[in-house]
Amino acid sequence: MRALLAGGSKHAGRLGLTALALCLGLGQTSAPVQAADGPARLPAPVAAALFKAQVPASAVSLLVTDVSGQQLPRLSHRADAAMNPASAMKLVTTYAALDLLGPQFTWITTALADGALRNDELEGNLLLRGGGDPKLVVERLQAFLAQVQASGVRTVRGDIVLDRSAFALRTLAAGDFDGEPLRPYNTQPDALLINFKTLVMTFTPDPARGLALVRHEPPLSGVAVDASVPLAPTSARCGDWRSDLRASVDNAQRVQFSGHYPAACGERVWPSAYADPASFAARAVEGSWRLLGGQLSGRVRDASADELARWQRSGSASGQRVPLRLELASLPLRDIVHDINKFSNNVMAQQLFLTLGLQGQRSQADGTLAAGRAAVQAWWQKTLPGQAAPVLDNGSGLSRIERISASSLAGLLQHAAHSPVAGELLASLPVAGVDATMRERVKGAAGQAFIKTGSLRDVSAVAGYVLGADGARYAVVGIINHPNAGAGRAALDALIQWVALQR
Repeated sequence: MRALLAGGSKHAGRLGLTALALCLGLGQTSAPVQAADGPARLPAPVAAALFKAQVPASAVSLLVTDVSGQQLPRLSHRADAAMNPASAMKLVTTYAALDLLGPQFTWITTALADGALRNDELEGNLLLRGGGDPKLVVERLQAFLAQVQASGVRTVRGDIVLDRSAFALRTLAAGDFDGEPLRPYNTQPDALLINFKTLVMTFTPDPARGLALVRHEPPLSGVAVDASVPLAPTSARCGDWRSDLRASVDNAQRVQFSGHYPAACGERVWPSAYADPASFAARAVEGSWRLLGGQLSGRVRDASADELARWQRSGSASGQRVPLRLELASLPLRDIVHDINKFSNNVMAQQLFLTLGLQGQRSQADGTLAAGRAAVQAWWQKTLPGQAAPVLDNGSGLSRIERISASSLAGLLQHAAHSPVAGELLASLPVAGVDATMRERVKGAAGQAFIKTGSLRDVSAVAGYVLGADGARYAVVGIINHPNAGAGRAALDALIQWVALQR
């Protein structure tokens, strides 16, 4: 599962977290002020890049203002226009969560032995209750199941029953957003989200046997994955190796490879969303339980409505006192926010957004997107009353509905810079020329820019902090909404470089 998140650093660039906070002026007590919008002459490098990309200035929103908020903006162009920010919207979700829940907040996954327990055998059902953990990867799931077995449940004379009821979601097909159901970024939220509902396959060349060996995780009950694929001719280059595999990943029972794998690629990892996401949790739990040596006479299934009702009343589906109860705490929120922003993980952001709904005002709290929207809007009105509120959908930016202005995003960045969680938010941002989604971007400002990116069809965005050559600290937001937005990304990079060169 590490392959899904590989490439990031726990620290923003080569500087330590404390030094970064000091450099950016984070944690100071001066209050941010609202940026005034107005006509602006675009910096020459930005204007030239927009012209080359054939993106009109009317499709662009830009704001550059100092972090302290004590000066007029250095650049303001259509800063009050409501724009689709793509994944830059994750800044709203993650800052709201850090502020409302605290960096140490955790999610709890629970295991209950519901029945009589004798000699490592459970006469009854084993219940697994999901609490919304955004990063219940296979290593952590298996460690938890091993703990259950070590605590005296090695054989289940019944079913393993899954409670996924914490989140109440309307049924969506994985490909509803863009017709790409097997792309991991389209994974839908789940109260028992295991391994991001993603099958991770590792290909390792074995030239002596003329094969590439295939390993996969997690083990999925009832799913067979080819253990090898022939190597391509030795002269083959490592090009579009995934297409060369000619894989059938849309079959829920079998993953096959009818092509070949180029040895020149070395070892490669392919995360693929599973073809039947609704059954992923059950298959992963059963596969892992048996891999660890556990026995199961029944099956792994979702809890029925009656079982859920009894469980909520008494703590078990049978209504009897349970002989075993174990809890698995998630990674702390600060680590979850790091992964969300560094790697722009959509499903983790949506899990967090739904959690804000669960943790909201108790009269309205539930695990729905509507409750998440209400919780974030209430937080916004209290925290940033002078800024126009965003239009929210699922909090991840994977949406055609979400909107926010550059002025509002910059206001959020200014406010965050003076908050007790300034360091945690900063540490989660990709660093220009160093890591994550900014590793290959704006290398001329390497280590000076800490930027959340956003990208959709017709959308390109950047938002974050930049250290200027003049020693000033700037909040920078740039959003393009246009069919040529992808080509316009160079203009946003030019904007960051221009800010870094300010004297």
